[in-house]
Amino acid sequence: MDRMILAEKLESLRRCVARIEQRRVDSAETLAADVDAQDILALNLARAVQLCVDAAVHVLVDTEQPAPVTMGETFELLAREQIVPQDLATRMRAAVGFRNLAVHAYHRIDWEIVHRLTHDGVEDLRSFAEHLDSLLS
Repeated sequence: MDRMILAEKLESLRRCVARIEQRRVDSAETLAADVDAQDILALNLARAVQLCVDAAVHVLVDTEQPAPVTMGETFELLAREQIVPQDLATRMRAAVGFRNLAVHAYHRIDWEIVHRLTHDGVEDLRSFAEHLDSLLS
């Protein structure tokens, strides 16, 4: 594992989280009416999840785990290696579903879910970064 690459991915993840926190709104109704906030939040959430997947794959290269078949499986493999707790891996795997929707079917996004993710899901992104950051010490 190249520590510099992992550190850069985690820093990019932190920037996405900061941008989400700066632009999140108070209610799903407000989000549904604000196209700019929708774009900024959906893009940064999708980027954040992709960065988590990329960082996880980078870490898994140095393990005995087989290559993940899906993006979601990446987090399960990290849990097997005890790099992240299983409950976090499960929530991150679900986040891949949102990422796929945001990238491939943007017109079908449920803004209530996005609103929830911008408030509750940010903690999962932050926790994931902290677990991987511990590998840099």
